Amino acid sequence: MKGKVSDMTPDQIQRVQTSFGKVAPIANQAAAMFYARLFDLAPEVRPLFKGDLAAQGGKLMATLGVVVKGLSNLEAIIPAAETLAVRHVDYGVRAEHYQPVGEALLWTLEQGLGSDFTDETKSAWGAAYATLSGVMIKAAYSRPITAE
Repeated sequence: MKGKVSDMTPDQIQRVQTSFGKVAPIANQAAAMFYARLFDLAPEVRPLFKGDLAAQGGKLMATLGVVVKGLSNLEAIIPAAETLAVRHVDYGVRAEHYQPVGEALLWTLEQGLGSDFTDETKSAWGAAYATLSGVMIKAAYSRPITAE
């Protein structure tokens, strides 16, 4: 997937939105599970998180909520995603970090949704993450780096 809006079908968008609605009530637990899994998969990213992880988890879940809601009109949320991606470069995030983040996200959803995390739901989330991470990686890492 190249991060094009057309990469997601209306059914996939609906699956992501519906399944996220089931995870939202356990947002704090989901965020804690996500970060624990991320640090297991990619311990090298742990030092990038300098603040309160509970607060960071709240931001993560709020951002996910906005993105999930906006999947129906992805063009409207792409500029914010691009800005966020560029800002994350300053925190030390590298393009290769997006892969374990995606793995940790899918694992967290599987844990939180249980039997509701069907193959179709997993595929829909994979498409959503591939689309959005593709946009973010392109925004953050295809620009010339300038010295300040």
